[in-house]
Amino acid sequence: MIKQYVYISTAVGLPREQVDEILTTCARNNAAKNVTGLLLYNGRNFLQLLEGKAESLDQLMSAIEADERHEGVLVMHTGEVEERTCPEWAMKLLAISEGIEVRQQRLEEELPAAIDPVIRKLVLNFAMLN
Repeated sequence: MIKQYVYISTAVGLPREQVDEILTTCARNNAAKNVTGLLLYNGRNFLQLLEGKAESLDQLMSAIEADERHEGVLVMHTGEVEERTCPEWAMKLLAISEGIEVRQQRLEEELPAAIDPVIRKLVLNFAMLN
């Protein structure tokens, strides 16, 4: 079984370069730990879907909660699935800086088809925040 976490957090005012740096670090570290997922950032908040072995994810969530670049980490979903939702993505950034209508359409096109409907709804609702 594959464990999944979906969390949101607040990271006000991170410059795009720092978000890119976070993404690069996540992709490198996640690939080494066989963790996959996606990351959304709206300029104020993160939403991240992580999936992998339970031990790896639990350690990763502890590190995320201790990371000073963002605060208010709130786990929105945790569960187990038979197969990964994002098997090809060590960490895929889905930037959502466009207008709300464009965001939703873009996410509908980019979200994996296998994503759980509850998680899809969380992601799409998050995209409406700003």
